[in-house]
Amino acid sequence: MAKEKIIVGLDIGTCFVRVVVAKVREGLPPQILGVGKVVSGGLRKGVVVDMEEVVKNIREAAQLAERISGITIEEAFVGIGGSHISCRLSRGVIAVSRADGEISNEDKERAIGAATAISLAPNREILHVLPRRFTVDGQDAIKDPVGMNGVRLEVDALIVEGATPFVKSLIKCVHESEIEEAGLLLSCLADSRAVLTKRQKELGVLLLDLGGGTTGMTVYEEGDILHCQILPVGSMHITNDIAIGLRTSIDTAEKIKLEYGSASPENIGKKETIDLARLGETEGTVARLQVAEIIEARASEILDLVNKELKKIDRAGLLPAGVVLVGGGAKLPGLVELAKEKLKLPVQIGLPQGLEGIIDQIDDPEFAVACGLILSALNEETKSPESHNSFGDFADNLGPTVKKIKTWIKGFAP
Repeated sequence: MAKEKIIVGLDIGTCFVRVVVAKVREGLPPQILGVGKVVSGGLRKGVVVDMEEVVKNIREAAQLAERISGITIEEAFVGIGGSHISCRLSRGVIAVSRADGEISNEDKERAIGAATAISLAPNREILHVLPRRFTVDGQDAIKDPVGMNGVRLEVDALIVEGATPFVKSLIKCVHESEIEEAGLLLSCLADSRAVLTKRQKELGVLLLDLGGGTTGMTVYEEGDILHCQILPVGSMHITNDIAIGLRTSIDTAEKIKLEYGSASPENIGKKETIDLARLGETEGTVARLQVAEIIEARASEILDLVNKELKKIDRAGLLPAGVVLVGGGAKLPGLVELAKEKLKLPVQIGLPQGLEGIIDQIDDPEFAVACGLILSALNEETKSPESHNSFGDFADNLGPTVKKIKTWIKGFAP
């Protein structure tokens, strides 16, 4: 890596597009130089539905960041999410190649490559292969087998896959914004890099990214990624519920949520009211308690879905480091208390760490993905000559659907 270079993180969300520009100097934390944020209107549940609108939003956010940083953005590391993303476990098994039985980096990479030998639907492709732990001749729970001796090497890996048409649409939007994508990373992996500590990952922690159209969840235990899932509900569903329940416009419902919203009705006075005329409606008032009850109902539903996923992996109420909330929805008053009650775990809001510069601009849970992309990119040292890259240095033959993607993310390997 050069002694000094510019890295850009691009988070294309359902509600907002965020761009963060950072200068990376050898041996020092990334220095934030510029930030851009604009309202997004061309995605639904994290999937592009209006390419023209998305391109316009990316350009506007990039121009804002360029004006602040004084740097022209030519390429960016891009976060990808959406309800089309899914994860599954896979196991790769190989015979150690060297005659003396010593395991080399090549053997490790061949084992990871063998884990990608899975059946995929014609319109699906592998985005990432995340090795969790290795087994050498029956001895399991090995973090890094290189240098050990054995005959048989196995790896348990988490395969992240997505719908090819949606992935290509997102990349096309970035290209048409006159920005090259330097790498592609699942958003709920990027934000874990920005807010989680090594100790939290060792103890067991759930990172919950409450976005506009989706909720991403990533579970870590003993330093490994245990589970990853994107739920097709987010904070926009709360806004929709308020609009329907109060018979107001979506814009007014969003203002009500941001200014008067709470997920804890018990903390709201029964006589508190909201003057709709002040928010753009013609007339009328509504009880703030009614708004809180609507928000609590939807937030409880989201948390119930999260708990259901935790039960699938036998971790419901069993993560000592608790839950870390990020994303724009994490700022909803009362959500921390509700999450503690519903998930039976300690809960806190996560903020990006390990950065300097104009950190007051990114000291917010909604910038976790954009900052995480920058921190993840610090491990990116080689680039594929193909049309789109992912982080890491594992780019061997992975089959026709994934030829253009590097799938092993160095920073997430054991």
